[in-house]
Amino acid sequence: MNTPIRIIFDAHLDLAMNAMEWDRDLRWSVEKIRDSEKGMTDKPDRGKGTVSFPSLRDGNVGLFVATQIARTRKPGSELPGWHSQEQAWAQTQAQIAWYKEMGNANELVQITNKEQLEIHLKNIKISSMNFPLGYILSLEGADSIVDLKHLEIAYSYGLRAVGPAHYGPGVYAQGTDATGGLNSKGKELLSEMERLRIILDISHLCDDAFWDAMKIFQGPVWASHSNCRAIIPHNRQISDDQIKEMIRRESVIGTALDAWMLVPGWERWKLTPEEANLKLEAAVKHIDHICQIAGNSKHAGIGSDLDGAFGKEQCPLDLETIADLQKIGVLLEEKGYTERDIQNILSLNFIDFLKKNW
Repeated sequence: MNTPIRIIFDAHLDLAMNAMEWDRDLRWSVEKIRDSEKGMTDKPDRGKGTVSFPSLRDGNVGLFVATQIARTRKPGSELPGWHSQEQAWAQTQAQIAWYKEMGNANELVQITNKEQLEIHLKNIKISSMNFPLGYILSLEGADSIVDLKHLEIAYSYGLRAVGPAHYGPGVYAQGTDATGGLNSKGKELLSEMERLRIILDISHLCDDAFWDAMKIFQGPVWASHSNCRAIIPHNRQISDDQIKEMIRRESVIGTALDAWMLVPGWERWKLTPEEANLKLEAAVKHIDHICQIAGNSKHAGIGSDLDGAFGKEQCPLDLETIADLQKIGVLLEEKGYTERDIQNILSLNFIDFLKKNW
């Protein structure tokens, strides 16, 4: 029996970062991009990328959340970023210009409302994968929002989800490896997001900021790319109590495929997927953990982050390109999940979330 090619919704891809900072032409095949980077050492994933437009089409990943990302950093910080919010804002504007150009080239189509979503879903089904790829625009880390007027400008060009923090301390909230609740600017940001009906992405929020946000924000919430702390202990992952709160809020949690979020004790740039025998089954364990807590398949999804500054050196062995996300459906089937459950996890949960909240 042939394995069905299912529609996949990926809730986290850093496409513009790869295009503008890595100088990758994502219209090329993965193989051509890798060949073009032979001998380059400026990024750890040079020659090892897994994401391109052709590979997305090959895997029927026809709809995804695509990011803008540009953080600020304080003098002396080892974290990458820009010295001012204005510089960070300018970087995000270069990224949105690239998305628009890819739209002009008929490679991408931006989805900003329920009507556009319904049209795109119909196009995916009838176009035999030769279709403009659909994206919902998100902002990973809100440092680039200079003030609330900038948030309204971003909403006007299609921004529909915001993660207030990234790594470390941020302008609005504390992120991964930091502590502390939302500051006054963060609370104002969430209030404006709620007014504009922008989705709150809790991925990267530290625990204190997460619980502050849950008390303050009454709009739609998701976790674009967050794994389970019960399986891999780290503050970047979300705890069972946080998963239960997300379920209570009718949210969806996207499982990421970064090796350090899948393998206990992973040491970046030291351990290899081969040494760890890392396979996609590790990601399925996180998906299953969320489903077991929920008692159903309605709150788990995929937020691969496969182009988030890592490639083959830091992802499952049985994934050559993003097209291999299709294998997750096979693994879920082998685990006893029904076809409806599998479709929920691969795409329908995030799609239904958008339909409900748009």
